Amino acid sequence: MNKDFWKTLYTWLETASPEDITAKRHLVRHMRSQSNDPGLQADIRRVLRLMDEETLARAELAMVLPLSKAA
Repeated sequence: MNKDFWKTLYTWLETASPEDITAKRHLVRHMRSQSNDPGLQADIRRVLRLMDEETLARAELAMVLPLSKAA
């Protein structure tokens, strides 16, 4: 996967809704099960990891932001 793909993915992750990320995560996992190419499998694992990191970061922010608003 080339640089443009990764740039597009990062941009999409910053703006996608949680529901969009979840839907795409299911699609990407399905793609992973269909591929036998080790290089593609590695890229797919990276995409899944980035999706998980974004979801976790948003969850952590959601926990912190209400606390800072109350202060």
